Amino acid sequence: MSAGKYKFKSGFTFAEMLIAIVLTALLLTAVGVAFDAAMDNFGENEDMFKSVNLARQSLLRLTSQLRTAQAVLTTDPNTRCTMITANGEDITYQYDSQAKTLKLITNDDLSDSDYMLCENVEAMLFTKNIADDGGVDYVKSVVITITVSEGDFEKTVSTAVALRKNL
Repeated sequence: MSAGKYKFKSGFTFAEMLIAIVLTALLLTAVGVAFDAAMDNFGENEDMFKSVNLARQSLLRLTSQLRTAQAVLTTDPNTRCTMITANGEDITYQYDSQAKTLKLITNDDLSDSDYMLCENVEAMLFTKNIADDGGVDYVKSVVITITVSEGDFEKTVSTAVALRKNL
């Protein structure tokens, strides 16, 4: 048999196979890193959304009750807001700077536990606009500012409420 009768079959050489494996490994590593970063980002965004959403829900509850309140205590510090609601409940919203929470306290039933409305609260202010009606002070409006945080993220949400009874 002569060498001319046999033809070499085409295929990949060992070097070509190694290059293909290295390129595939690099591509899969890049995809894995991008996927991991996307999942981390998703988790952080979800935590941020939950914190801001809790703050907004708390503000919605507060504004609803303040808007229709019968009376708001004028002597509370700016981290607390005590009121008599439209249906006669004596309640207090209080920011606890140590626990970083916003709590709802029912003053007419001290045997029940306080209700925690929002966690991760970095700061909270109730700025009351107090008016004088012939020697009797009353709260005309309240500006509420709440700052929540989650990790490195911090967001401040504010609202203003005019008490309808005092318009």
